[in-house]
Amino acid sequence: MTTEAVEVARPGAIGSPSSPSRELWLRVRRKRLAMISLVVIAAIYGGGLFASVVAPYSYTEQNLDRGLEGPSADHWLGTDRLGRDMFSRILYSSRTNLVVTTAVLISGSLVLGNGLGLLSGYRGGAIDGAIMRVGDVFASLPGLPMLILINATFAPRVVEFVRWVEDHTFISGLVSSGAASYLTVFAALSLFSWVGTARIIRAQVLQLRERDFVMAAQATGASPFRIMWRHLLPNVSNLVILQVSGTMGAIAGSEIFLSWFGVGVQPPAASFGQMLFEGSGARTFQANPHLLLVPAFFVTALMFAFNLFGDAFNDAVRGR
Repeated sequence: MTTEAVEVARPGAIGSPSSPSRELWLRVRRKRLAMISLVVIAAIYGGGLFASVVAPYSYTEQNLDRGLEGPSADHWLGTDRLGRDMFSRILYSSRTNLVVTTAVLISGSLVLGNGLGLLSGYRGGAIDGAIMRVGDVFASLPGLPMLILINATFAPRVVEFVRWVEDHTFISGLVSSGAASYLTVFAALSLFSWVGTARIIRAQVLQLRERDFVMAAQATGASPFRIMWRHLLPNVSNLVILQVSGTMGAIAGSEIFLSWFGVGVQPPAASFGQMLFEGSGARTFQANPHLLLVPAFFVTALMFAFNLFGDAFNDAVRGR
């Protein structure tokens, strides 16, 4: 075999077959801002994922004798009013944000949004009308005020339900771990996050269902579920990826805002929103600026990285 033949046969060489996902990844890798943003997101969420191993202290461990200390060898980012280590709470706060964001993406965008969009676009008729009218109702409501109202109204009932589960099963520690507030926040966010995804997927499916490959599948007796799963979903996968990359930052920011407002993730669970609230206020900032600057730095870095990565990923999908 000649040298020229070897060069052509190499994977990734010009003219060699390559999967769309590989080509997309190669385009993303060529964008420096996308890779830097991905590293920032991975670092913050990775620290949260392994918080129980990386964090030097527990997020609930208090030392009132060392409250409101600045950065030191023992506490790299200082301590809060109760003497809790700020670095440890940052790690556990990123884990809280990761859990809520992932749960909302899976339940709201991927399952509800894509599932209802596929069903609405493919079946049409009364099913399409019913799904879209429900979506119109949710879209017409003011998002954040409704999220605040839902969380404030149902949070105590969810806590009671979780406590009942603890009392009647072998499971324990759900309330103290903050699982009840996790459930309330991600359920409320999922309730409003599916509408945009469903509309975009429906619009694309309305075009695809008239194509020859869909009619051929119908002629062979394929079930509606098989047609949607095997034929329509792969053809809207790029839209799904774009939706995920574009909504992750918004979902993460919504969790932080709800916790800052006092109706999101509740203590003793750690949250960026709680830390921002504890550090806000002119007098607090003047006396102990690290209470606000530390969580604000990580929140700003995370949101900025999400926005940059979403823009770069969008350009890569469109071949720019």
